[in-house]
Amino acid sequence: MGRYPLPAFLLPLLLFFQGISIAQSSIPARYDGFPYGDNLGIANGIIVEAFLDPLCPDSRDSWPPLKQVLLEYHPRLSLLAHPFPLPYHDNSFVACRALHIANILNVSATYPLLELFFKYQEKYYNGPTKNLSREAIVDDIARLGAEAVGNSLLPAFKDGFINSHTDSATRTSFKYGCTRGVFGTPFFFVNGFLLPDAGSALDYETWKSIIDPLLRNNGEGKDDAVSSF
Repeated sequence: MGRYPLPAFLLPLLLFFQGISIAQSSIPARYDGFPYGDNLGIANGIIVEAFLDPLCPDSRDSWPPLKQVLLEYHPRLSLLAHPFPLPYHDNSFVACRALHIANILNVSATYPLLELFFKYQEKYYNGPTKNLSREAIVDDIARLGAEAVGNSLLPAFKDGFINSHTDSATRTSFKYGCTRGVFGTPFFFVNGFLLPDAGSALDYETWKSIIDPLLRNNGEGKDDAVSSF
């Protein structure tokens, strides 16, 4: 869970605010999350929902095996990733907002940016950035985002941080996670059901042990799946 699980005494409070968020939050115009690859319309089959914090070490470690099974089982396996900024990662909200900006500017750049965050994650930890201004951090993250969407879009990426829509979308992602009972990262749901060991990375073999029986129950096998996007 990003190495820092929420204290137990905060869980009742989280559930309380979860109820408030359901009652008071307006319904967004589109379902939250970023589809992976060419699955811009989620396919019939197995749907994985992943709640990830781009600055969480466990989210970073969970990505390579999850990506491997996505490539192997596509198109019978789809992913919808939800950015979930953990409050004890000081720069996580900015990072999650950057993902929303990238998704607007160039939808195919959203996951490359997520991977860039995982690659350079440590430079955005609380310690290394404690003496930096928020403006400096936003500027640096915008430049990282431009690597994913295209350097010519750097001015547009910076403008994304003063766009109220991206702020609202990032808040919606967090609120949506709260309505699903998410309190750490990574959290994984398969066909709507929460997997055990929430907050921990799952390895490739664990993913296979989850997916293969579901495909067999549907009368399908791994060989039926296209092996590449």
